[in-house]
Amino acid sequence: MEKHYLNPLFSPRSIVVLAHIPDSSAPGSSCGQLAVKHIRESGYTGSLEFLDPAAENALASRGKPGPDLALLALPEPELADALELAARMECKSALILSKSVSMRQAQELNAIARRHGIYLLGPNSLGLQRPNLQLNASVLCSSAQKGSLALVSQSGALTNSVLDWAGRNGVGFSAVVSLGPGTSIDIADVLDYLADDNTTRSIVVYLEGIRDARRFMSALRAAANAKPVIVLKAGRQPSGTKAALTHSGAIVGSDDVFDAALRRAGAVRVRSFVQLFTIAKCLSARHRPQGRRLAIVTNGGGPGVLAADWANDLGVTLSTLTPASLAELAPRLPQQASYDPLVDLSDAAGPEDYRLTVAALAASDDVDGVLAILSPRPGLDSATVAQALADLQPSIGKLVITCWMGDEQVVAARAILNKASIPTFRTPEAAVEAFDMASSFYLNQKLLQQTPTPLSKFDKPDIEGARILIETVLAERRKVLTEMESKALLAAFRIPVTRTILARSANEAMLIANQLGYPVALKIDSPDIPHKSDVEGVALNVNNAASVRDTWQDMMTKVKRRLPDARISGVTIQNMSGKPHGRELYIGLSSEEPFGPAISFGAGGRMIEVIADRAIELPPLNRFLAQHLISRVRSAETLEEWRGAPAADREALERILMRVSEMVCELPQLREMDINPVIVDADGALVVDARIVVDHAPSDAREYGHLAILPYPAEQEREWPLPGGTSYTLRPLHPSDGAMLQAFVKGLSHESRYFRFATAVSELSARMLARFTLIDYDREMALVAIHRNAAPPDGGAAEEHVIAISRYVTNPDSTSCEFSLVVADEFNGQGLGTRMMLSIMDVARNKGLKRIEGLVLNKNAPMLKLMRSLEFEIGPYGDDPDFRLCSREL
Repeated sequence: MEKHYLNPLFSPRSIVVLAHIPDSSAPGSSCGQLAVKHIRESGYTGSLEFLDPAAENALASRGKPGPDLALLALPEPELADALELAARMECKSALILSKSVSMRQAQELNAIARRHGIYLLGPNSLGLQRPNLQLNASVLCSSAQKGSLALVSQSGALTNSVLDWAGRNGVGFSAVVSLGPGTSIDIADVLDYLADDNTTRSIVVYLEGIRDARRFMSALRAAANAKPVIVLKAGRQPSGTKAALTHSGAIVGSDDVFDAALRRAGAVRVRSFVQLFTIAKCLSARHRPQGRRLAIVTNGGGPGVLAADWANDLGVTLSTLTPASLAELAPRLPQQASYDPLVDLSDAAGPEDYRLTVAALAASDDVDGVLAILSPRPGLDSATVAQALADLQPSIGKLVITCWMGDEQVVAARAILNKASIPTFRTPEAAVEAFDMASSFYLNQKLLQQTPTPLSKFDKPDIEGARILIETVLAERRKVLTEMESKALLAAFRIPVTRTILARSANEAMLIANQLGYPVALKIDSPDIPHKSDVEGVALNVNNAASVRDTWQDMMTKVKRRLPDARISGVTIQNMSGKPHGRELYIGLSSEEPFGPAISFGAGGRMIEVIADRAIELPPLNRFLAQHLISRVRSAETLEEWRGAPAADREALERILMRVSEMVCELPQLREMDINPVIVDADGALVVDARIVVDHAPSDAREYGHLAILPYPAEQEREWPLPGGTSYTLRPLHPSDGAMLQAFVKGLSHESRYFRFATAVSELSARMLARFTLIDYDREMALVAIHRNAAPPDGGAAEEHVIAISRYVTNPDSTSCEFSLVVADEFNGQGLGTRMMLSIMDVARNKGLKRIEGLVLNKNAPMLKLMRSLEFEIGPYGDDPDFRLCSREL
């Protein structure tokens, strides 16, 4: 049961083509004729059959088992009947090649496919290509060359353009998939398949729209954890304007949130068609950078300086030869050469100089990639230099990028470099940009590995009180909380706020100010005024009672004159922050489809829109993500010692960000929020003003359904006893458990490993380890039993190790799941297997799944015994007699 459910579509062993043969009296279609031509000429080596649905007794003439894939190349009116015919043939998947199917007809075709359990790519798809299988099931203009790069595109025109470019630049593909509007198989399904595809080393995605943010993020995270994923998204500009009620709603656009989502998923975004080609070249190379340190070698100072300048602009670190390498290499290079900050070999450089220098730089631990730049010179054969690097390429373990400048004189050299899979560019800037994008993949992996819990281990918030407050506001048919209500909501989550009291008259204002102590701030309180300072509704540093009275009266008069229809509750009185050296920052929340809530952070105060200093992150946050969010804004520099003020308390700011994340996770009613300003200094952080907008919770019935990224399910943690008085912790697997999981697998006996994996493995491969540890808790779960050894006599920490793991993965039908279980050999017979299975079944049941099933080897008698004790039905497995299928209702 390890094969991916889309295997029949993307790796079919047998194909039936439903199309009108040329001499048929039935009308054909140009699309269908092209599809038939392509699949005939592609050289596909599997079982290939052509069937004309218009022929008499077309189905009766078949005596073969159901094919993996049915390719429908027919006019639109005949597609529904042809898909029904494919269902009667027991086809597992179908591909409809068409360009003009209406959305209504597409929905009907999708319904037919669902009814018969067929995985359908199309309609309005230009098809797929699998060069390694010699399969061209498409109506695309070009046939892809073999390679390791997968292309998934929601635009047929762009797919054709990429293939045309790739053919001239020596870029090959493992898969090309064209997804059009109306297709049943969507971008998330394809990414999910490519994540486990052995022939794919990197993925390029062209994206126009997303159906389900949670599914998309889940599939994208799984794919990016296994291999680089590059995304080009159309429609970066806002689709329209909206009446935002907060700064956050006004300044955070959907494209900003999309950026944050890609970073969190570990993918890299490009913003232009040219950049897509640029990164595609790098991804087709044998190696990828593990960091951002680039060494540059050139035979001309000008191009080298241009590359160095662009590297500086992009934040790429320049690296050069180590003193030891320089001492050894310099005598063998031209006397005019210079070595800092880049290696300029001078115009006397030849092929051997380039070979020696690139080899030395690639061997350095301080270098992550090498850029070789060549400018044509009289007497220099650029092709021989290219050949020297091509010959060197197999022995180098680093990414080498080249820039052969010029045109006619370097055509032959570029052909040599392309054939050797060495990325080559026409300008130094493009080459450096390619390295920058390639290295960004590894930087984003740190964000990908973060799986925070929805609630931290700080003081428990008053969640119920916060919900009651929101329900009260909504019951009054309001959506905007007053300042006092907003601060009360923040205080429920233990966020420090200034004490604020509403005064409905000038006399009340004086009494309150006397109680609070001077100086105080006065602010107009109105649900109709989003930005108080815009209407002169804020007064600071008011120092005595008379001034409070006069300010109150003056403020009410001015605001009523400016906004006569505004509802005014009064004026709030609050202490000044008491932080004369404080830095004014802001924390915001906006919520926009399809990704839901996003937390923003940046410079605060009255000039927030003008300054435009902000960074965005998707919840949930942990400390690492909060630190990363802070560090990405320019105003983070002011948190250090700044203009005579001591360094600010960054930890206090991080705690507020994590508390805001808790609010977002636990309160799906939140829509917008401005915490502006948050004043932070050396003594801590304090919220001075806040404005929160709420609405009724989304209808998504899933747990944390309003979030694009499901948080770590800490509520599943349990302590269970073991015989002998010890205990173990049963909890969900965390991405950081990779080392413990690898040690667990290595420690199993040969028999236990064979029973679990049905093959002779001694340890998990890097790809398997990534797949097992970074999971989407919404569609799968892995529970681990953690046992702690006794603490060592020297007082060190007790060592933790995994002693059992149970897992389920939801099947494509979304109602059943497949389980697996393995227990450490030394802990067998202690009831651990029963507890692990009961626990994983409870999780699956709570997720709404109806059935659980799994394969057990016939020889695995202890597991079969456990299955019988848990009332599983045990029967044969038709695809392999060595296994038994164990299943039961949940």
